[in-house]
Amino acid sequence: MKQFFSACLFVLALNLFCMNTAAAQNSSTTVAAKAIELKTYLIERDIPGAGQLGTADLKGISQKSCSVLKEMGPGIVWLQSYVTGNKIFCVYQAENETLLREHAQKGGFPITAITEINSTISPKTAE
Repeated sequence: MKQFFSACLFVLALNLFCMNTAAAQNSSTTVAAKAIELKTYLIERDIPGAGQLGTADLKGISQKSCSVLKEMGPGIVWLQSYVTGNKIFCVYQAENETLLREHAQKGGFPITAITEINSTISPKTAE
């Protein structure tokens, strides 16, 4: 009986060890997945007549961009864009420039220039 009890304790301890090891591995995988470092970029797009695009056109462009981003996953995020006369300036966060170019290719959006943003300042910075 004593051997049976010792064997049961051993099996129980082994199961607990295996469960804790698996939980630790899952936890570290989840933390690693959440720890994606995104850099901030300014994308310049030459689009003649961009300033004359109507609400419906801008909505269509936005919808296309969002559908491509959803397909691409968490490594790229569109923050906002500024529409001017013949250009659109977009602010994105991404793991790298390659993802920005992939998004542009899949969405049919031109890229004139990509500039990594190192930091931001505003009137609040002066305080």
